[in-house]
Amino acid sequence: MPSPTQAADTRLESLVEQHRDLPGALLPMLHAIQDEFGHVPDSAVPVIAQGLNLSRAEVHGVITFYHHFRQHPPGRHVVQICRAEACQAVGAVALEAHAKKCLGIDFHDTTADGAVTLEAVYCLGNCAVGPSLRVDDDIVGRVTPARFDEVIAELRSEATA
Repeated sequence: MPSPTQAADTRLESLVEQHRDLPGALLPMLHAIQDEFGHVPDSAVPVIAQGLNLSRAEVHGVITFYHHFRQHPPGRHVVQICRAEACQAVGAVALEAHAKKCLGIDFHDTTADGAVTLEAVYCLGNCAVGPSLRVDDDIVGRVTPARFDEVIAELRSEATA
């Protein structure tokens, strides 16, 4: 029976192989890896580089350029705050400040208890009812600081239930 590390290495190599011949293969490959592992592990960079005949620096540069890609595992829940203009016009800037203060973290960080990773996103397509959040796969509209606190309390209570 393969170890968890061996199984992950095998899965990573399989994802690289599945995507290597696609046009512009690097981005779809990175998305597939993050979908599988929750982040793009450092150990994936040389495997991707070799599979696409790129330098490690080129792969690392793409991972760090796009905010969507995580280099570390996320918290149990990912909370994204929409920072597009429509949401900013109805309070997203104040919501963002409240969220950072409430959680004690900045964007791309995870709370000390591992419950929440906070991320920025640049349009959730929920413009008519902004400011909006995506909590894992669910969109929440008309989010006030008080509603944000409720959402976070719900997420944390799930962990203790």
